[in-house]
Amino acid sequence: MSASVHTGDPGVAVRAASSTRALRNLYFARFGFAVTWAILLIATATSINAGSIALLVIYPLFDVAAAIIDFRSSGSSRPKAPLYINIALSLAAAIGLAAVVGSGIPDILRVWGIWAITAGIVQLIVAILRWRIGGQLAQVLSGGLSVFAGAGFLLVGAGPNAALTIAGGYAALGGVFFLISAIQLHRVIRKAGK
Repeated sequence: MSASVHTGDPGVAVRAASSTRALRNLYFARFGFAVTWAILLIATATSINAGSIALLVIYPLFDVAAAIIDFRSSGSSRPKAPLYINIALSLAAAIGLAAVVGSGIPDILRVWGIWAITAGIVQLIVAILRWRIGGQLAQVLSGGLSVFAGAGFLLVGAGPNAALTIAGGYAALGGVFFLISAIQLHRVIRKAGK
């Protein structure tokens, strides 16, 4: 745990360290999922087909699962309201994507863009609330970039060259930010163990 957490209760320090390890592991898992998902989407997204539809709906559902795991394991660093909001937004995105897949790529990108903007704002808030534990700069940057990327999805969806592969690039970049945060948290944990 970060050296900024000092309490007289050793149980608090142990729980805080456990929460930080859980968050680090979740970030590593999110990196692995995002990169794998991006590769699969780019490989299948030349058109709307069963594979790309499944991938599009699975991504926000994975985000729901990750937020639930985060909520259950993050202890004192748990920002309750933003995590609840994230769960609701991701569920809405999965439902929205399932509803518009038959309407074409532009509508898919519009839903994805709205989700990226709103989820990016929540990610930014969560990272700021967790700043004291360390490893959150990449999450702040990721949240901010997600807002801009979401606007990009809306613009691309309105243009003549709408393509699903843009979502793959977005996911891969988000995965890299999770990897950076996981490595930073790993360093915090190692430093606190000395």
